Amino acid sequence: MLGRMTGAVARGFLVALLLATPALMLPEVATDSSQITILIAMLAAFLTTVEYNSNFPSIVSFRDAAPFNRLRFAALLVMVVALSAIIREQTHAGLMTGGVTAIGTILGNALDFPYSPIRLLVLTLPADADPMVVQTVRIAAGLCSVVAMIAIGSFIILVRRLQWPTRYGAFNVWVNLPLFDPTAGGDVVDRLRRQSRSSVVIGFLIPFLIPAVAKLANDLIDPITLHNPQTLIWTICAWAFLPTTLIMRGLAMGKVADLIANKRRRTYADAEAANGYQTA
Repeated sequence: MLGRMTGAVARGFLVALLLATPALMLPEVATDSSQITILIAMLAAFLTTVEYNSNFPSIVSFRDAAPFNRLRFAALLVMVVALSAIIREQTHAGLMTGGVTAIGTILGNALDFPYSPIRLLVLTLPADADPMVVQTVRIAAGLCSVVAMIAIGSFIILVRRLQWPTRYGAFNVWVNLPLFDPTAGGDVVDRLRRQSRSSVVIGFLIPFLIPAVAKLANDLIDPITLHNPQTLIWTICAWAFLPTTLIMRGLAMGKVADLIANKRRRTYADAEAANGYQTA
């Protein structure tokens, strides 16, 4: 009980620290913005603590199937810290921020080719946008894209090579998929596989769809808001992290479907063997 509560509090603190990172790293953050950030961080910390301290699941998927959520959190943390460092380099140059900016510049320029998600994202900016903002968006998008690809690749290795999620024990579908109702109708395995495929497909399409939708909605969405450093950080992070989460969730649900199908086959085989033995 004490260990679970301590872990829940630690997770809540880490979530709050993640949300407060841009405000802590960036200079000259407005007082009103800092107060709003602290309020959101405290609320997120409270909700995370309650979720992980509860015996019964509510909304967090794969709560007891580490390191799924840890990998997602680590990827988002790297994105936020890296983008904060890139923007800080523009006014307060340093060794760490300069190194991150140099790496991001290389990755952004390498991935900014025709019809790439990064090129589409840059094209959503107005024609008269500040060149510094354009370059920052390119650098941030390239760095976040590589972090996202590393996270997805790491999870594929966990699933294919390291036997996730059964490596350390049995997998409880109800606890780890609280929003999935196995009694809603239809075969559970088929439904899991359909959701798996749709999540992966949508995850791959989102980096292309978001810039296209934003470009069409320029009359309603003012792209000049990207001049705000925190807005830029969270916009680029959301653009990269949302498809990462969907793809990882799709891969995870496909693995769960395979586990259930394999369990069924073993059960049917054991039942047929037992019936054959009784008949003999």
